Amino acid sequence: MYSIILKTRLKPGSREAFLAAMRDNAAASVRDEPGCLAFDLLCDHGDPDLVWLYEVYVDEAALDAHMQTAHFLASRPLVEPLILQQDVIEASVAAFNR
Repeated sequence: MYSIILKTRLKPGSREAFLAAMRDNAAASVRDEPGCLAFDLLCDHGDPDLVWLYEVYVDEAALDAHMQTAHFLASRPLVEPLILQQDVIEASVAAFNR
């Protein structure tokens, strides 16, 4: 399995707008993409402008396919103006406990 963790620094005060768009994308990803096993949104306790995305795919090709879906492409113009910085960690999943 293949995972990405995105550390997302938002513009101040934009968290709710970002989460609204990302909730739709995350739900559609898990519901409609056989290759997407998890897509979680995490809000940092200490920083209201820091959000983490945790995504698990069957393989890297499934992530590539995700980035071509209608729901992903529709989310981009909504979330991109809200993001100050985004760092990505790519990892192999050693244990997936759901």
